[in-house]
Amino acid sequence: MMMTNLFSVFDPSSTFNMSMNWLSSLIMMLILSSMFWVIPSKNLYMLKFVSLKLHSEFKTLMGPSAFMGSSVMFITLFIFIVINNFMGLFPYIFTASSHMTLTLTLSLPIWISLMLLGWINYTTHMFAHLVPQSTPGPLMPFMVLIESISNVIRPLTLAVRLMANMVAGHLLMTLLGNQTANASSFVLMGLILTQILLLTLESAVAVIQSYVFAVLSTLYASEITSH
Repeated sequence: MMMTNLFSVFDPSSTFNMSMNWLSSLIMMLILSSMFWVIPSKNLYMLKFVSLKLHSEFKTLMGPSAFMGSSVMFITLFIFIVINNFMGLFPYIFTASSHMTLTLTLSLPIWISLMLLGWINYTTHMFAHLVPQSTPGPLMPFMVLIESISNVIRPLTLAVRLMANMVAGHLLMTLLGNQTANASSFVLMGLILTQILLLTLESAVAVIQSYVFAVLSTLYASEITSH
């Protein structure tokens, strides 16, 4: 029963029989002022700086044979996940990125699109990827099976990695927060300090997991386009 109540903080339920919680994915767009979009500001310069750095790195990862503008998709993916992760750190805001519904929705279309692109346009190259170089002849059937399985579970691993990391930190913060009601003053100070440290750690995790998701997606794309 305790575990049910603990995980209920992640339930996407709301009033009027509608899951309005998913609107938290767009709440950042609503609270951004028009100055951010029209007149150059520090926020705009920061976004431009991050985007250029990511573009430079993603372009290097995908190689010279990548399609023009493909890095823009992964930069947008990174920014979207970062916004969702940070929104979940605010009180009473639903953490959309802690659900497989969102994470699998992001990873599965990317993987399907890359598979269709690769198998339709670069069939020989995709078959060559199933057998690494210098593989002994007797091991080739097993390597094909292993590579096929690892390729099929890629969208699941991407989704689970992001979801599990976001859930783990939030659960730990929830557990510590539930102990404050009956804690003494000395213990309460320790809990508050621990919560601040955890919040700092979760802020770093929010950025790191977004970066990992975008980089892995870029690497999967580079395997198909680099030949």
